[in-house]
Amino acid sequence: MIPVSAPMLGKQELENVTRCLETGWISSSGPFIDKFEEKWSRYCGRKYGVSVSNGTAALQAAVAALNLQEGDEVIMPAFTIISCAAAIIYSGGMPVLVDADPRTWTMDVAQVAGKITSRTKAIMVVHIYGHPVDMDPIIKLAERHGLAIIEDAAEAHGAEYLLNRSNANAQWRRCGSFGDVSCFSFYANKLITTGEGGMVLTDDRGLAERLRSLRNLYFDPGRRFMHGELGFNFRFTNLQAAIGLAQVERMDETIAKKRWLGCEYTKRLEGVQGLQLPVEEAWARSVYWMYGIVLDEETGMDGADFARRLSDRGIETRPFFLGMQEQPVFKRRCLFKGERYAIAERLARQGLYLPSGLSLTEQQLEEVVCSIREVLQP
Repeated sequence: MIPVSAPMLGKQELENVTRCLETGWISSSGPFIDKFEEKWSRYCGRKYGVSVSNGTAALQAAVAALNLQEGDEVIMPAFTIISCAAAIIYSGGMPVLVDADPRTWTMDVAQVAGKITSRTKAIMVVHIYGHPVDMDPIIKLAERHGLAIIEDAAEAHGAEYLLNRSNANAQWRRCGSFGDVSCFSFYANKLITTGEGGMVLTDDRGLAERLRSLRNLYFDPGRRFMHGELGFNFRFTNLQAAIGLAQVERMDETIAKKRWLGCEYTKRLEGVQGLQLPVEEAWARSVYWMYGIVLDEETGMDGADFARRLSDRGIETRPFFLGMQEQPVFKRRCLFKGERYAIAERLARQGLYLPSGLSLTEQQLEEVVCSIREVLQP
């Protein structure tokens, strides 16, 4: 079976982890944590990085740091992982959904303005499958209405966006540099992995200090085991940081491999009838975290049918996200009642992503492509 993703770990990771074991720094204290936070935040163009236990924890800590009040609204995409909506709900807020863009599969930024109310406090943007959200309109809306931006860059390590592209001040900026708080996951299938793990980035010193307190049970700085607020145990370990630090050093190589995979898939699948392939807009530099495809209904298959046929040929895939409005847990809570998001629903029904890990070989990629052609062009 060709796996959908497998991590690429090397000699430097082993050396760093061995140093942790030899010195005994294996828990949430140790020199690799500070180094990793500093290195990753600097790579993304930010001042402060606060590492946490996973990407979901990063979202939860980021939203909690903004001090939402009960009923405050956060506009977010319907098409994303449930962690995004859960983080808002855990903090007492209300997620407000917009549909996906049919080309990039990120949030449809044209719908955001119509969802802003007097209760809106933030916009949560989610870069999908390695392609950035169109940030210029979001930034303008946030400035105009005094809203915070929560940026989920879990799937977009190193991806870039052309900011201010319509004027002379245009500049390429990395994802993770746009939010008041920006969140990353370092799960095993991400460009940088620490097994589990995550980080929140910010340029606001006060928010960074609050995030550090929130991740560690909100201990009083002057009296341990005294707590003025409820925090979380979202601590990150020195062992995890040791692995991540080694990988930051080779980000250029990692991105080059990911972009090669994406471009090769597109080149070899162009012209295959019945498929929508990922786009890369002129204002984006995607990292193709996962190479997604969407099946035309005319093929007579949905994503699940197609996945089964590829699995029979030794190809592992994953389904696309199920939209928030279709999640059973939210239906039981009567959230998003009666709401429909046609693009998100079609993506969930017809989409899946292909083997896209850093360890994928050219021979394996060609096997995947041949299997797709066999299923669609028997």
